[in-house]
Amino acid sequence: MRLFSAIPFTLFSLLIYNALAFTAGADNPLFWSESMVSIAMVSGATFELLASDLLITLGLFFLFIEILKATRIGTTALLDHMFSVLVFVVYLVEFLVLPQAATSLFFILMAISLIDVIAGFSISITGARRDVSFGHGGEHL
Repeated sequence: MRLFSAIPFTLFSLLIYNALAFTAGADNPLFWSESMVSIAMVSGATFELLASDLLITLGLFFLFIEILKATRIGTTALLDHMFSVLVFVVYLVEFLVLPQAATSLFFILMAISLIDVIAGFSISITGARRDVSFGHGGEHL
């Protein structure tokens, strides 16, 4: 169970992108610009949510979960940070090597993964500093 909770949720964005890019998107290069949701607004305008917008929104939701997970302490948190770095490295390698990953959508998802790595370490370091108290004659600094 610990290992499962250490899996970064940003991995799911990567898996979803790859699954769609190498199947539906491989046959249709305009797949990411297809409308997934279309709603008539009271103003008379039409709100459209594209496939790419939907995946970015999902990636941001996963980032939120990862930031909440970063507040944990212990070996699971350390594993989570290590796996987050690994997911970012996979994003980076795919971005540099695979033509299917050379899109602005993939770049934004990779940036979300990088923010996960930086935020995870930053939050953990800040939390660790609070847990450390230095005593001098019974006083805390």
